[in-house]
Amino acid sequence: MKKGVFLLLIAAVSALGGLLFGYDTGVINGAQFYLTEHFDLTSALKGWVVGSALLGCFVGAIVAAPLSIKIGRKWSLIISAILFTLSAYGSGLPELFPQSVSMLVFFRIIGGLGIGVASMNAPMYIAEIAPSNIRGRMVTYYQLAIVIGFFVVFLATYYIGHNLTQAENIEFGWRRMFWSELIPSGLFLLLLFFVPKSPRWLALKGKEDEALMVLEKINDEDLASKELLQIKQSLTQNNTNVKVNYASKAILVIIIIGTVLSMLQQFTGINAVMYYGADIFEKALGFGKEDVLAQQILLAFVNLVFTFVAMFTVDKFGRKPLLYIGSVGMIIGFLLLGVSLQQQSVGLVSLIGVLIFIGSFALSMGPVVWVLLSEMFPNKIRSVAMSVAVAAQWAANYVVSQSFPMVMESETNNTAPWNGSLPYFIFIAFILIIVFVTYKFIPETKGKSLEEIEGFWKE
Repeated sequence: MKKGVFLLLIAAVSALGGLLFGYDTGVINGAQFYLTEHFDLTSALKGWVVGSALLGCFVGAIVAAPLSIKIGRKWSLIISAILFTLSAYGSGLPELFPQSVSMLVFFRIIGGLGIGVASMNAPMYIAEIAPSNIRGRMVTYYQLAIVIGFFVVFLATYYIGHNLTQAENIEFGWRRMFWSELIPSGLFLLLLFFVPKSPRWLALKGKEDEALMVLEKINDEDLASKELLQIKQSLTQNNTNVKVNYASKAILVIIIIGTVLSMLQQFTGINAVMYYGADIFEKALGFGKEDVLAQQILLAFVNLVFTFVAMFTVDKFGRKPLLYIGSVGMIIGFLLLGVSLQQQSVGLVSLIGVLIFIGSFALSMGPVVWVLLSEMFPNKIRSVAMSVAVAAQWAANYVVSQSFPMVMESETNNTAPWNGSLPYFIFIAFILIIVFVTYKFIPETKGKSLEEIEGFWKE
């Protein structure tokens, strides 16, 4: 097998972890619209069913780092694939099993654990196995795979829901939506057995001959030997007896800034729109039940298109300019939606507002936050800082997912002057905070080495 083809296979398989990330978090969007009626859920219970997976994500992100060190990136991803598969089957247990809200939540948490483990290990695996000259581009494929996962799952749920009656969707259609994940999760699990272990992890465990064999499948023999030498030198440098004082002011400030930026990605309201898109279209925007799944496909398509735009502009325009442009767009989008709701004139303007918000997020806070988190932390604290930032992001995601339906259905939100617009003005306030944090605390990392970026924190 040619080196390029082999490398592409590795990237595609590991990126399937990103696709399943998007698929597993997106499947609840279409399914919750019908399972809410099946179980007659209150707004609080609906938030718990949707948000419960995020608790698993939080725990998964915390255990992912020590797990990957202990058993390796490859086997960590295999574990995540098994968890995805169990979650998909268990969430759609057929009627002959005593399915309940508690059982559904249990299997959603199992899926969340898989997402949490994959969200740390998949991009790490790609970065560690890709040649240095194309490493950055290949890591961005992971974010693209997440967005594709959202798009694919919306197509799947639309196809399933469109071919069943409303009563059938409420009775068993939502189960089939969960089961549709068995196809990509099973494929992910199968293909993972054909990819090699990370050469960096092999070197870490003292298996240098195996690490060299993997590198030679990707690079020329001389380059492979040089890469292995660099890996060994890096491991030696990072294996000093000097302990990092994470409580020191200098390090704590860096971790706090990165963690705040990571959490603000969720406080834009992106996953409230993605998870509860069906509710927004049906209740807030007045679309009929037969139209809501089709509208979600439109959301996912816009998300996909503007993610491509971000991929091709982030190194050209820079990180901070995209965050500014995206923030302005997100504010405009939610203003159009919020004002139209306040004026009780929902319609095309409202839909345009949602689409502007989605496109602006996909252009900025979606991919750029992941880029910044991988660049802004100094080498000696990167793994720990990333774990803290990612875990905090999942916690913020849970808070938004749990609280959004309760705010939406509250008396305050559904009476004048808000008329259903309150959540979107709350999100606008957080987006304004993003502009301030970006201006005041975030370095521009475009075109700079990691050492130059470290110098920013010493100024």
